[in-house]
Amino acid sequence: MTSLEDLVRLRRARDRMDRDYAQPLDVPALARDALMSSGHFSRSFRAAFGETPYSYLMTRRIERAKALLRRGDLSVTEVCFAVGCTSLGSFSSRFTELVGESPSAYRSRDHGDGAGVPACVAKIYTRPVRTTPVRTTPAGTTPLGGEETTSVRIGEARPGWPPVA
Repeated sequence: MTSLEDLVRLRRARDRMDRDYAQPLDVPALARDALMSSGHFSRSFRAAFGETPYSYLMTRRIERAKALLRRGDLSVTEVCFAVGCTSLGSFSSRFTELVGESPSAYRSRDHGDGAGVPACVAKIYTRPVRTTPVRTTPAGTTPLGGEETTSVRIGEARPGWPPVA
């Protein structure tokens, strides 16, 4: 069982990944910030949030990359480096895995007129999703925050997008 102090440190590490996603972040550095060994940090992070620190960070990077690609004024390579990835091949592979299409195909596709849609709503409907459940919990318990989790197929159309005013 993870202690409350560990959960606070893990949350700070996750907040840092959310905030500094474009910076060079690695598990050993995040673990040092959380005052944990790399192995303990990775295991605890996965137990608390349902995915590895690397997977969480890449999901944040791909989420931001989708927004930059929808703008259309940057090349796929520029977007790759803008979100903190150092390998175009790894970026493209991970993007395709999470989104269901390549970054260049995503960039060239019409994303509908999102004019008038608040950014917070757009973010919900364009967030990358996984095909596997993001959290498994022991019987009789619920994940942090009390929310149940479900799995969603990558690239699955989200009902009601874009929202109609």
